[in-house]
Amino acid sequence: MSVISERKKITVVGTGLGLDTMTAEAREAIAKAEVLIGAAGVLEPYKDAGKPAYPCYLPQEVTALIESENAREFAVLVSGDVGFYSAAAGLAEALASYDVGFIPGISTVNAFFARLRLPWQDVAFVSVHGRDTNLVDAVRRNRLTFCLTGKNVNALGAALVKAGLGQSKAYIGENLGSPQERVYEAVADDLAVGHFSSQTVLLFANESFDDRTSAGLPDSDFVRQAGVPMTKSETRAVVMSKLNLRPSDICWDIGAGTGSVSVEMALNAYRGHVYAVERREDAIPLIEQNCTAFHLGNVTVICGDAPASLDALPAPNAVFIGGSGGEMDRIIDVVLSKNPNARIVVSAVTLETVPAAMAALAGAGLEPDVVQINAARGRKAGVLHLMEAQNPVTILSAGGRQ
Repeated sequence: MSVISERKKITVVGTGLGLDTMTAEAREAIAKAEVLIGAAGVLEPYKDAGKPAYPCYLPQEVTALIESENAREFAVLVSGDVGFYSAAAGLAEALASYDVGFIPGISTVNAFFARLRLPWQDVAFVSVHGRDTNLVDAVRRNRLTFCLTGKNVNALGAALVKAGLGQSKAYIGENLGSPQERVYEAVADDLAVGHFSSQTVLLFANESFDDRTSAGLPDSDFVRQAGVPMTKSETRAVVMSKLNLRPSDICWDIGAGTGSVSVEMALNAYRGHVYAVERREDAIPLIEQNCTAFHLGNVTVICGDAPASLDALPAPNAVFIGGSGGEMDRIIDVVLSKNPNARIVVSAVTLETVPAAMAALAGAGLEPDVVQINAARGRKAGVLHLMEAQNPVTILSAGGRQ
């Protein structure tokens, strides 16, 4: 004997781009529902349907409304598809105690790529609509990047221009599925100016995409300036291995100098963020120039002394100290107060820095791993080649994951 569930039935329906793109299954679910719920714009076509229609979409509001209604069958309408940056995810959790089902719809991705007559199986997808997302890095790392936007297209364009990606090809889709629909081609430069609908989607095509991570980029890849120190390639390679970065890490580069370590941090923590702290004002444009050369959008450059400039920064996962200004113990105290499990790597060129770093780490209860690099570089001398010794560098690393 079958048992009929007494639980209320809620169907979350993807309405696609409007009535013309809805599936038969979606239409049937809406027709059978006793109560309709959704954002005002999505409910508009059903204002004369002869059944209650409530304009709300936040999970808590929807749950409260369903609890207060005597009806047994509900349809919660969401635009596009239920599985692509949709309110459906929050609704699934909030309505878990009910009999919940999902009906897919035509998403903006389907529609936009159909308009462009392009496949989309190899595209990177991001949303910057109400989200803190690094669009610059996505465009840098991928040949094709699809982006959901909000009222922020100008700011997105400006960020791409700043990162040296202003000539990236951009396909623009405004108001898809409506009488005001526009689909056209431009470059990222054009996005920084002009007026765009809040219902805008973008596709960036970057044939020169660069998805590398790195450890020890050639020194010649960086813009240099007399008097501004730079962590050399061989040292950088060891520093990066000791930092052991993950893609979403928050990183601090203290005493950033030329910004070579900041750049390599940003390339490896491509879903995270790097804070480059440097007290020399003349070095700040140099760091920014190197970040632009590598098309980075996840580096914030801060001109100031450490540790004073560190208080306002988010807790780090990994910290490189290339210059401490004699404040090694205080810097490490700030790092560990933000995150007791932060990975800390110190490079010491002078003899005095080594015991200072050892004492500061020991004072924080950390036992450092110590490596000294004695590198020599080949150079040509007439028809012969010589090995030219570089200054030895001591690298201390402690804390965090091993």
